[in-house]
Amino acid sequence: MKLTTRETAVFGMLGAVMFASKMLMELLPNIHLLGVLTVAYTVVYRRKALYPIYIYVLINGIFCGFAAWWFAYLYVWLILWGAVMLLPRDMPKKLQPAVYMAVCAAHGFLFGTLCAPAQALLFGLNFEGMAAWIVAGLPFDVIHGVSNFLCGVLIMPVVFALRLAEQNAGNR
Repeated sequence: MKLTTRETAVFGMLGAVMFASKMLMELLPNIHLLGVLTVAYTVVYRRKALYPIYIYVLINGIFCGFAAWWFAYLYVWLILWGAVMLLPRDMPKKLQPAVYMAVCAAHGFLFGTLCAPAQALLFGLNFEGMAAWIVAGLPFDVIHGVSNFLCGVLIMPVVFALRLAEQNAGNR
């Protein structure tokens, strides 16, 4: 996965876009474009999407602190990336928006559950404590899942814009 100078710059900017979008929407709890951008980057850049995703994770740690919640970020975005990578690339065009929105929503609904193992390890929770942590976070996960689904309408426009930018860059 060797990167060109152009890709290095583009992926740095895309990671910064993820962070900026999160900061701009910080007032709205669990409502953000991170899932949308992760799915769109994965659809367009496939394996290389891990670069902007982990640039975002690093920037988030630098500016917001490498606190307990941050450690789960090391793998929760990887799970969403992996789910999108497992989808067929030749999926019918009419089906793509609904499937991508559903995957994005599922990640939001499961976010607390996906973060729970890291929290359990960091805070010494047993299984019952981890389950209680998951249950306590369910209202936030519902907001997260619903908002990811609704924001998911932006996935295909972002994919289109990224592909257009890539095509135009190739014509130079």
